[in-house]
Amino acid sequence: MNSSDHGFNPAFNMASLKQVVNDVVERVRTPTPMRLRDLIRQIRAARTAAEERAVINKECAYIRSTFREEDSVWRCRNIAKLLYIHMLGYKAHFGQLECLKLIASSRFTDKRIGYLGAMLLLDERQDVHLLITNSLKNDLNSSVQFVVGLALCTLGAIASPEMSRDLASEVERLMKSPNAYVRKKAALCAYRIILKVPDLMEIFLPATRSLLSEKNHGVLITGVTLITEMCENSVDTLQHFKKIVPNLVRILKNLIMAGYSPEHDVSGVSDPFLQVKILRLLRILGRNDVEASEAMNDILAQVATNTETSKNVG
Repeated sequence: MNSSDHGFNPAFNMASLKQVVNDVVERVRTPTPMRLRDLIRQIRAARTAAEERAVINKECAYIRSTFREEDSVWRCRNIAKLLYIHMLGYKAHFGQLECLKLIASSRFTDKRIGYLGAMLLLDERQDVHLLITNSLKNDLNSSVQFVVGLALCTLGAIASPEMSRDLASEVERLMKSPNAYVRKKAALCAYRIILKVPDLMEIFLPATRSLLSEKNHGVLITGVTLITEMCENSVDTLQHFKKIVPNLVRILKNLIMAGYSPEHDVSGVSDPFLQVKILRLLRILGRNDVEASEAMNDILAQVATNTETSKNVG
């Protein structure tokens, strides 16, 4: 009878077993902190503002003590509670460094709370955000799409000009990823980077144009959004993208005639949000340009004809 007959998996080596045992022992030693749902219940049960402050001050004092004791077992739970406290308007800045420790963790559940905390508690005016750049770079090269997505969302939310310059090449690389989820996130991140540092626009030009040939709805709508921002902020870029008017006309025509993506229809209108994005970009590209305006005349007439005033998508 071999080891697998006893339910033992040989691949589960002794080092992994030791780590699991150590985690269990540590959890037994450490008193279990209050869960987020229980904290919310207590806060909602408070009858006065003074009672609410008392509950929050007590919990904040406990969370501070766990941070001082380097309690890594319940760090994720404590940061989640701290973020809720922050959203209620109370000070939670003392959790910034703990968020960075969660981000550096190898566990996705820790990273998710850590990055959420970074987006809520950090901004470009604080020196501590410089420490996050290295973690972002590592996660932008992760093989897990959701880890890459977290890093891109955080970079777009809190990027400073310095961080944008350091990581722009990584974002540009991810815009060419074979994974549609990553391409969409990268395009949105590039949009935020351009808002911060318009000089970086040129880096994203080659990858941006290829987004218009996408079949994925999310990638296409973010690509149109990115191109619109580029054209509004640079005359040279506007001239560069005038060549895509036929592509936009074709996409819009497919939307109206065949329905580009039926699952994104709203109240019988074919993907109204993408239609509006494309129409806004066509307006920018056709301004003071007779040739571009001629190319889009017919499709604009069809949009106006097919629009039913009785339908309201939102």
